[in-house]
Amino acid sequence: MTKFTSAFAAGMLAAVAMTSTAALAATPKDTLVVAAAIDDIVSLDPAEAFEFSGGDLLQNTYDRLVEFDPKNLSAGYQPGLAASWKVSEDGRTFTLTMRDGVKFQSGNPFTAEDAEFSLRRAVLLEKTPSFILTQFGFTKDNINETIKATDAKTLVITTDKKYAQSFVLNCFSATIGSIVDKKTALAHEKDGDMGYEWLKTNTAGTGAYALKSWKANESYVLEANAEFWRAKPAMKRVFVRHVSESASQRLQLEKGDVDVARNLTPDDIAAIAGNGDLKVDEDLRGRIVYMSLNQKKAPLNDPKVVEAFKWAVDYKGMSDTILRGQYTPHQAFLPLTYLGELKEKPYSLDIAKAKALLKEAGHSDDVAVKINVRNEPTYMAIAQAIQGSLTQAGIKVELTPMTGKQSLGEYRAREHDVYLGAWGPDYPDPHTNADTFAHNPNNTDEAKLTGKLAWRNAWDIPGMTKETEAAVQEADSAKRAEMYRSIQREHQQASPFVIMFQKIEQTGLRKNVEGLVTGSAISSVHYWTVTK
Repeated sequence: MTKFTSAFAAGMLAAVAMTSTAALAATPKDTLVVAAAIDDIVSLDPAEAFEFSGGDLLQNTYDRLVEFDPKNLSAGYQPGLAASWKVSEDGRTFTLTMRDGVKFQSGNPFTAEDAEFSLRRAVLLEKTPSFILTQFGFTKDNINETIKATDAKTLVITTDKKYAQSFVLNCFSATIGSIVDKKTALAHEKDGDMGYEWLKTNTAGTGAYALKSWKANESYVLEANAEFWRAKPAMKRVFVRHVSESASQRLQLEKGDVDVARNLTPDDIAAIAGNGDLKVDEDLRGRIVYMSLNQKKAPLNDPKVVEAFKWAVDYKGMSDTILRGQYTPHQAFLPLTYLGELKEKPYSLDIAKAKALLKEAGHSDDVAVKINVRNEPTYMAIAQAIQGSLTQAGIKVELTPMTGKQSLGEYRAREHDVYLGAWGPDYPDPHTNADTFAHNPNNTDEAKLTGKLAWRNAWDIPGMTKETEAAVQEADSAKRAEMYRSIQREHQQASPFVIMFQKIEQTGLRKNVEGLVTGSAISSVHYWTVTK
């Protein structure tokens, strides 16, 4: 595994070009060529990676103790590198038995010692996604007792208290739960960093592919792992090019220079609809688009004003026009397909009702707000549509386009009026969104609970916080699901969140590409399932 070299890139491009000179171009039969926006990759270390494109790469190069079957995502979590597990009567101790015969891409055998090293390492490095593990009470001081390999096949993990078994196992399936080759990582260790600097640009996993090359903001190449324990990948190589413009992705797809285009706009999707050489795959993802009102600011903290906002949004109109096909109306904080999903949509555009609520609140004509929004075409289009309908209701709106960094900075400091943006799950369990939308144990400014959206909007909810804490401990899945549905119904009515849409990912494909799994709402893209 090396960083990207110009010679290797030229060779790959030449291989594609040699088969692209005919009127109808074609990529090599054993190579999948993907056009995607991948400039969000910051690190390839699974203890640090927390961006969408990095998650895609690591999904294909590492395995986790608990996995999802890409051919049956709805079945829920399945045994991965842990072939089985059992849980103690008090619900705190998980004893996992490692899968036999698995090898890392280096050829080193996988053992429980690698799993112990990987999970402890994630806690010790304290990178952004470490909270997914540390929420179970793991600390630098106790990991030798709470995460330990008792022999080559057995890993014993002890949490600080009882949680729903599904919650713990779902978290083990997250990117930060990726199992790293201990020997390889330590062979590249510098100054006690457990291989961190090396793993930022290299991979050391048991996954279907190994990283052959990578150059930030340009491309990466994956090479099939012949020892992959699940199956032999049909694609010997996966070549992912960074192409930021949707129109450029579409052009390369139409010419046959790429097999897959992952970031097409509704206009480009419409443009390829009649092309018999192409097809479009749709996948319901977990990203939620919402608007939120800062409860530190009057009159946005008046319940009737908040409700007026909810009736002054044209959910269906935006979905049918500016968002056509790429977002579906959705009004609950859990994405559809998650345990406890809620399909009820109690709000629709009703300007008269919004006006009446503002009048009841004594604010018929004095509500004026700034909506902070990332200066990106989709979000700006949503913001402009909302500005129009809120204005009809008598609410004065100023849009403040910002960079993502600026917008998030003001949001995390609780300085906004209204924030418009999106939230994606951090791991495939309902607590991931319940914890952020419906949990706020300390509403003071000093608490700085920036990962919790309820805190960012200064929404003080002691009762709902207790309900959320109870739901994450409920062992019975059916009861747990109903608890989340109950919380969401209350949230729909009382919260300062106007939840509007769930993302539908539309992917352009050459017609001969089969088996691409983009991960739905719970996972990332899988390439080992692809055939051509």
